[in-house]
Amino acid sequence: MKSLIDPIVALAEAAGQAILEVYSTDFEVQSKADESPLTQADLASHNCIIAGLKALTPELPIISEEDGLPDFDIRGKWEKYWLIDPLDGTKEFVNRNGEFTVNIALIENHRPVFGVVHVPVQDKTYVGCEGHGADVRYAGGAPQNINVTARSGKPVRVVGSRSHRGASLDAYLDKLDDYDMIPMGSSLKFCVIAEGGADLYPRLGLTSEWDTAAAQAVVEQAGGQVVTLDGKPMKYNAKEDILNPHFFVIGAKDKDWLALLPDSE
Repeated sequence: MKSLIDPIVALAEAAGQAILEVYSTDFEVQSKADESPLTQADLASHNCIIAGLKALTPELPIISEEDGLPDFDIRGKWEKYWLIDPLDGTKEFVNRNGEFTVNIALIENHRPVFGVVHVPVQDKTYVGCEGHGADVRYAGGAPQNINVTARSGKPVRVVGSRSHRGASLDAYLDKLDDYDMIPMGSSLKFCVIAEGGADLYPRLGLTSEWDTAAAQAVVEQAGGQVVTLDGKPMKYNAKEDILNPHFFVIGAKDKDWLALLPDSE
């Protein structure tokens, strides 16, 4: 897999450039069937990544948010495949706050073993790869190793969605007593934890597997955890739908974060 790092980083950067070309225009926003936004940037990035992956690894199947989802009786047999979100954080893109990413993950036996998260506006790329660890690269510069924080801050540093927040999360945060909430879009929330900038990301709302896979690889290779509410690692392609259960992204492991959940969770 290490031999794929540089080509996939270059591919994510090319997709990011395609996104920025749209970002600088007066682009149109359409609505998908689930009423989530869709722009030409999503499609430009999708086309760029699909072409690149097919050239690099023609033997591996691909799942993209911007393609139809293959039937589970087909994809359930896949041991290894690419899972991509060409533009994670389309709402942030539309709002022009810069908090959107390109996510490319390699899934093997239900686990993200390699992930690249590119932040186009910052020209910054996070990498997580088994056998390599996790790093961040700025504007094509040399990789810098990253690790989660060893101990939680006082107050606890929590990242949360800028676009989605609900009563369950508020009830959980009340149990933390002293905390700082850092609102953030897209898979950047995972990446901030991976580089030690936050302690915890509780996600008590809906996400899809392409939203989280690449960033989960980054967090895990940086020494963190992405676990469902029963404490088990989050799996991929293990069921018919592609929705994730609720989960926690854990950087600092000095507290039992799941123990604070209400029994109803």
